Amino acid sequence: MSDRLFIFDTTLRDGEQVPGCQLNTVEKIQVAKQLEALGVDVIEAGFPVSSPGDFNSVIEISKAVTWPTICALTRAVQKDIDVAAEALKFAKHKRIHTGIGTSDSHIKYKFNSTREEIIERAVAAVKYARRYVDDVEFYAEDAGRTENEYLARVVEAVIKAGATVVNIPDTTGYCLPAEYGEKIKYLIDHVDGIDKAIISTHCHNDLGMATANTISGVLNGARQVEVTINGIGERAGNTALEEVAMILRCHHSIDIDTNINTQKIYPTSRMVSSLMNMPVQPNKAIVGRNAFAHSSGIHQDGVLKNVQTYEIINPKDVGIDDNAIVLTARSGRAALKHRLHILGVEMGQEKLDKVYEDFLKLADKKKDITDDDILVLAGADRNVNHHIKLEYLQVTSGVGVRSVASLGLNISGEHFESAATGNGPVDAAIKAVKQIIKRQMTLKEFTIQAISKGSDDVGKVHMQVEYDGQMYYGFGANTDIIAASVEAYIDCINKFKK
Repeated sequence: MSDRLFIFDTTLRDGEQVPGCQLNTVEKIQVAKQLEALGVDVIEAGFPVSSPGDFNSVIEISKAVTWPTICALTRAVQKDIDVAAEALKFAKHKRIHTGIGTSDSHIKYKFNSTREEIIERAVAAVKYARRYVDDVEFYAEDAGRTENEYLARVVEAVIKAGATVVNIPDTTGYCLPAEYGEKIKYLIDHVDGIDKAIISTHCHNDLGMATANTISGVLNGARQVEVTINGIGERAGNTALEEVAMILRCHHSIDIDTNINTQKIYPTSRMVSSLMNMPVQPNKAIVGRNAFAHSSGIHQDGVLKNVQTYEIINPKDVGIDDNAIVLTARSGRAALKHRLHILGVEMGQEKLDKVYEDFLKLADKKKDITDDDILVLAGADRNVNHHIKLEYLQVTSGVGVRSVASLGLNISGEHFESAATGNGPVDAAIKAVKQIIKRQMTLKEFTIQAISKGSDDVGKVHMQVEYDGQMYYGFGANTDIIAASVEAYIDCINKFKK
């Protein structure tokens, strides 16, 4: 009989900590329902004490999701735990995830404490959380750089205090796979009562080893993995759910099962990418657009003769279906709704009608409508309540001449027009916006991504603007990349604190 590996998804907590990727409550519920369909066992829904938005999201996700455990993060602080328990009151299955730093660096510099005091605080937090819930997970922050003997003392103490899961995070992504695996094995071999709790991995990708460390942890006895869709997360990200799931599926010698419905992986990936405005790199394992593409003549010849010569995964196993319904300008609402449903997006008739109108406009401009196009359209209504909107844009540009842009903005119902020259069409258009807005802001980052491969495809623009000492992130999508750039810039401005 195969061992069971529990999948703990922290896309909505650790993944959402990426600057510019914050979701509103409605979007979080949408992702949570998709994670439930995907088959994750635990959904970390947020850090309730951190903000009213996070608190409300945990409440609403708890109401919306049926069978997965809903988890709320806390520090080893009683108020955090009180707030988490309140946020989880509607969850069918609830877990409080509390913890504290255990490395000497954290103990000395973060807490100005001692090893013994940290153990006391850890035990007190677990006991306090157990007053509210039966399922308490403890995290030993920076366990990757914590000396094994001391870490074992901490783990043994929190298990005796009532922890049902113990998380061993490689918080800084420092460990080598063999080193991390040995750490997990050391705990299993040296902690009294280790059989009373599940050991969990939580690996970061700072050195590109998050998935390798996670699998090493599993091979050495961990039976829960903490992961995110597309590997998103702070800094270089977290372990990618899709990578762990497909490694276990492909390597039959690893007799460990998960509950993941792998055919839901690709649509879940695309949904998260779209809602968080976080592009998936083309060469990303499993879900990147080049993951099943072959350009080398030798590779193409081999694949045509037998797909297994260069592909160890059937694309259909992760939800990529080349025979999917093709959407064109002649497609009706039913076809669009069906495709959205496959991609994990559900919407009411009024919103569907609006998305369908935008779909027809896009379909008139380009030959093929991709899943990414559909998801961009489905998320495009997020700016419907913005007080600044682009009404029109006209740009003149060419080789050897200064670019000129003229545009119109609607600001809270009033109409403004401006024209400007610039060093290129985007520069001219943004200068025209600045002339109307009249605020001192600095463009810090500007990224363009073609979400497919055709010259007529929708382009995504991600932008970072500094204003009044704060950073703001904007997003735009359009078949006209200059218009997408202006939309992204305006998206930043709409987020400025009043």
